[in-house]
Amino acid sequence: MAVPHSREAELAPAGKIRVIVAKAGLDGHDRGAKVVARALRDAGVEVIYTGLHQTPEQIVAAAIQEDVDAIGLSVLSGAHMTLFARVIELLKEQGATDIVVFGGGIIPEADIAELSTLGVAKIFTPGAPTTDIVAWVNETFGTRTGV
Repeated sequence: MAVPHSREAELAPAGKIRVIVAKAGLDGHDRGAKVVARALRDAGVEVIYTGLHQTPEQIVAAAIQEDVDAIGLSVLSGAHMTLFARVIELLKEQGATDIVVFGGGIIPEADIAELSTLGVAKIFTPGAPTTDIVAWVNETFGTRTGV
């Protein structure tokens, strides 16, 4: 008997992908981060949500301890340049540059190119469909992670 085709099955990852979804700094709004975490979980990604008010140091320490493939950083506070830069700096200091940093939030278009130069792999702005985020995670990590 054939298995019915579904959008969820189409977005399912090729292997076990581990992602930390993090809220850094004083930003107290995490609805978007929770929506993204849930969408990734529903697609078969193992998600660790750090909770609110994390420092870059806490986020990087958790990412290394949890042996994640990526950090998804959500920033709505306007401190995105500082927070993303610090996370990437700490990953370099810890020899963990294999951990990919991506993120989203209220980030001006003009800052996205500079974040990319710093080493941020992808930025999703408000209104990005969760299916686009899931697809990007699967395309980026699906073939390199094991089951």
